[in-house]
Amino acid sequence: MTLAEQFTALDTLLFSTRRYWQCTAFDFDHFPWPELSVAVDSLSDAQVAELDSNQAALYDFFDSYIPVLKQLPALCHLESKKAARITYPFWISNGIKGRKLEQLQDFTSALNSNDTPVLEWCAGKGHLGRMLAFNGAAHVHSIELQQTLCEQGQKSAKQQGLAMQFSQADVLSDPVSDFFKPQLHAVALHACGALHQRFMEHASNAGTKQISLSPCCYHLFTPNHYQALSMQAKNSVLALTHRDLKLALQETVTAPTRVAKMRNIEVEWRLGFDALRKSVTGSQRYVSVPSISKAIFSDSFKAFCTWAAGEKKLEIPHSIDYSEFLLEGQMRRKVTDRVELVRHVFRRAIEIWLVLDRALYLQERGYKVTVKTFCEKQLTPRNILIQASLTSQTA
Repeated sequence: MTLAEQFTALDTLLFSTRRYWQCTAFDFDHFPWPELSVAVDSLSDAQVAELDSNQAALYDFFDSYIPVLKQLPALCHLESKKAARITYPFWISNGIKGRKLEQLQDFTSALNSNDTPVLEWCAGKGHLGRMLAFNGAAHVHSIELQQTLCEQGQKSAKQQGLAMQFSQADVLSDPVSDFFKPQLHAVALHACGALHQRFMEHASNAGTKQISLSPCCYHLFTPNHYQALSMQAKNSVLALTHRDLKLALQETVTAPTRVAKMRNIEVEWRLGFDALRKSVTGSQRYVSVPSISKAIFSDSFKAFCTWAAGEKKLEIPHSIDYSEFLLEGQMRRKVTDRVELVRHVFRRAIEIWLVLDRALYLQERGYKVTVKTFCEKQLTPRNILIQASLTSQTA
């Protein structure tokens, strides 16, 4: 199946199933899909959490109720760019914490690396660039927003004798097109939203020979209504918003038990306050409350409601029974978790749709493009690598 064929099939499936995923879980007081109720009602909270952490199991659980789901595993499958993990001396890997080091090792191992000069986009301290310089890149030019990170990265490169140059730039507003040349390998690991879109635009406009990127956070720095990149996606009848793009990011590495418990408390309290607000105002529409330090969820539900009421300029009657609304929040959290479970069936499909839009965009600009995974999902669910190259035939 070609990239275009895969996109068309995914596009058709997502449009036909949009009533299951193009919604907001917090909007529902009751589970909204009667045809799924029997199956979902039989699940304990532990079973919901277990299913939510296993995409293949999610497909299997729901495919007898939503028949088109039988197509999803094949449509969402990507080949792995298997390569031996490159190991680096301690002075290269020093300061790179946790799973990030393994992500970088697998990303660099998966690249079609050679001695071509490298442009590193949204570089941070230049960890990726230093690895590529160590691997033999003739020169690495690292572009980063924060001047302090540029200075730290330049200092490390100098100490380690690596051919690197840092430039400070806001890539969304500064003139950066001159950074891109034909004889370059342009790389971007986990550049968010418009950051990687601008990267692809500049690189392809310049006829940059090699482009390698792993997209992330598709909604950031972009309009609320998704603006497709490829002609094929522009012709799609799907209308995606930030809410839908965020769904693509909701496959995560399993959180520690403490974090999962805190998340449950937060959802219950937010939903409990929403029930209180509805009771006081008579409005039945869900209204979100701003983010706040997680420390508040170690206090009391009453304290949270007092804070949230202040944010929404709501006066809470003295006679309010907080325990009643906390209980309602706990019950609604069970509904929310189960609505999210159904939506999560489609999270990888939406991400693949978005990635294929980017791949087709580059293909339309004359590149030979592959889309593969570069590491295991346990390291990061954002494990997709788009590689594009201009050959003598397409240049």
